[in-house]
Amino acid sequence: MIMNRNLLKKITIVFIIAGCAAVFFTFDLNRYLTLSYIKESRETFYNFYTGNKVLTIGIYMLIYIAVTALSLPGAAVMTLAGGALFGFFIGLAAVSFASTIGATLACFVSRYLLRGWVEDKFGDRLSAINAGIEKEGAFYLFMLRLIPVFPFFIINLLMGLTRIKLVTFYWVSQIGMLAGTAVYVNAGKEIGKIDSLSGILSPGLIISFVILGIFPLAVKKIVNVVQAHRA
Repeated sequence: MIMNRNLLKKITIVFIIAGCAAVFFTFDLNRYLTLSYIKESRETFYNFYTGNKVLTIGIYMLIYIAVTALSLPGAAVMTLAGGALFGFFIGLAAVSFASTIGATLACFVSRYLLRGWVEDKFGDRLSAINAGIEKEGAFYLFMLRLIPVFPFFIINLLMGLTRIKLVTFYWVSQIGMLAGTAVYVNAGKEIGKIDSLSGILSPGLIISFVILGIFPLAVKKIVNVVQAHRA
C-alpha cells in the first residue's frame, strides 16, 4: 500500500512537470525568455518596478525558481534581466537566492523520482561514487559550481542521484555560483549593448574561472601532503 502511494506521488509529479513543460513549449513561452524580448521590454518592466518594487522582485524570483526547478531554458537570460532591471546588488541577491532555491528543488525532484531506480540498477557502480560524495561531495560540488563550463541543470539533476545532503547542496551552490552570477548580473546592466549570450564570457574570463575552480583543489592536495608528512 505504501509502495503504491509512493508510486502514485511520483507519477503525479512526473505529470505535473511534463504538463508545465508542455504548456511552456506549446504556447511558446520561451519567447519571453529571450535576449531580444528583455531588451525590448526593459523600459516597461522598469516602469512597473519603480511603482511595485517588492512585488516585482517577488514575481521575478518565483518565475526564476520555476524555470530552474523544471530545468527549462532561459535561466541565463533571466539573470541578465535581473541585472538590467534591479541593478547589480539587488539583482545579485535576487538571482543568487532564486537560482539556488530552484536548483535545490530540481535536485530534490531528481532524487525523489530517480535515485531509487538508479541505485537498484547501478548500485555496485555507484557505491564508490557515493562514498566519494559523502567524503568530498561539498568540495567537488563547489568546484563544479565555480567553473561555468559545466551545464547548470545537469549538475542539479546528477547531484540528485547521489547522497549529498540537500542542505549541503544548497549552501555550496549558493556560494559556488556567486561569482558566475555576479558576472551575468553585471553584464545585464549593459544589456542594451549585448547581442548574444556568447558575448558575455570572453575566453580569458572562462580561463580565469577554470583557474578559480582548480585552485582550491590544488591547495587541498598540498595541505593533505603537508599533513601526511607531519604525521
